Amino acid sequence: MKALIIGSGLGGLTAALRLKAKGFDVEVVEKYHQAGGRLNQLKKDGFTFDLAPTFFSMSYEFKEFADYCGIDVPFKFIELDPLYTVNFSGSDRRFVIYKDLKKLAAEFNGVESGFEAKMEKFLAGAARLFNDVEYRIIKKNHDTILGYLKTLASVPIRHTPMLVRTMWDEMNRHFDSYEVKVIFSLVAFFLGATPFDTPAVYKVLSYTELRHDGYFVVEGGMYKIVEGLLNELDRQGIKIHYNTEIINFVEKNGKISNFIDRAGNRWKADCYVVNADAAFFRGQILKRPEFVDEKLDRMSWTLGPFTMYLGVKGHIPTLDHHNYFLGTNFKEYSSKIFKNEIALDKPYYYVQANSKFCPESAPEGHENLFILCPVPDLRFKPDWSDANTLADTIIADLSQRTGYDIAANLVSKTVIDPVGWAKTFNLYKGSGLGLAHNLGQVGGFRPKNVDELYDNLFYVGASTVPGTGLPMVVISSKLVTEQILKRYEPIR
Repeated sequence: MKALIIGSGLGGLTAALRLKAKGFDVEVVEKYHQAGGRLNQLKKDGFTFDLAPTFFSMSYEFKEFADYCGIDVPFKFIELDPLYTVNFSGSDRRFVIYKDLKKLAAEFNGVESGFEAKMEKFLAGAARLFNDVEYRIIKKNHDTILGYLKTLASVPIRHTPMLVRTMWDEMNRHFDSYEVKVIFSLVAFFLGATPFDTPAVYKVLSYTELRHDGYFVVEGGMYKIVEGLLNELDRQGIKIHYNTEIINFVEKNGKISNFIDRAGNRWKADCYVVNADAAFFRGQILKRPEFVDEKLDRMSWTLGPFTMYLGVKGHIPTLDHHNYFLGTNFKEYSSKIFKNEIALDKPYYYVQANSKFCPESAPEGHENLFILCPVPDLRFKPDWSDANTLADTIIADLSQRTGYDIAANLVSKTVIDPVGWAKTFNLYKGSGLGLAHNLGQVGGFRPKNVDELYDNLFYVGASTVPGTGLPMVVISSKLVTEQILKRYEPIR
């Protein structure tokens, strides 16, 4: 029994190994010149950069994956503590976010009275919610809308208000200060949404961040995840064909007979798993009327990524490993940035200084900086001829806030705007993390991991169930494997 995986992102790689563990003959095709999808790597001028993800949560999902496949976790990871720092414009104060609530409370002395007790209450509610939905909703296939609604009905009624409140509403119920409410909403904003339109159920992300499992980084950089998985694929005889973009298909008797790449080669298998964006692929390749651009444009997508990879001479002591630089107009900024209704002259952005953790990622005496600025996707800002202007604005702002002249010490600079992200990884309209997570686009309402027409076609990755983020994608590979095994008996 042969399975062809289309795309070698984290979902495709983990699905390939899960299927191999069940006896399938597995092969992979990949558009890009190297594996990983957005979990990729850039090497330039002696620097090595994580291309997009820089940390992850729910580390136990990698352990579950390894146990499922009968292998060891093929990379080493370390828990972050402190998690990150936050600076607001106009202030020299840096808030250091610790998992230890007593240390964390000390950071908010004079800012939020009774912080520790308030946060304990907030996290206790988030823990109850997480425990009640993890296996009912997150780690479960939802094959029909009716079945999904029945599952939702099984969630304890005490969580119902979380469906009608926003994350910001929930923050207002527990905290008073602007700084606290913004900082603990960042998990929504930098996942491509805003706390003003994200359901309060996503308070569970704060629980996973601070209490449940925390955040983790990988020894040697995040691409070690991909390299470890590739070593395992190679050991098990799973071949990947790079620079191979699927553009068409042939159907026969209600099944996909084969897919066709840009060079005209035909790829035949018994079943196919698509690791490209599930909605984009249905529209662009399968030509489904339900997924044409006009209809996709009306869906909610995550923000576009504007990323920079900077090699800087010298060391910047005022930067930690993970840092957020924000303004004082969070509600206005986050509410308008989606639709390009606010100027990007005072942007909000995140900085990873990976050389603080992995000195080998930069030449001696240099810093390695990855910068992410969430921006409008190509629906709202199709023209990125001003990319260098935004890059210069961020560099100037970061220089001012850190007290270090980055522009004068810049030795390497790479900028990728949403146009570049869309072209390189087939991201719909340059949306960085695929479909957003409003109530109409989660669970049974998200594009399914089984195709509507072809019973040998399946999907894995961020825009199918359960959603975006590295651990969600690993779960996605388990869910799609379950779907495949319903139709094809495991060989061993």
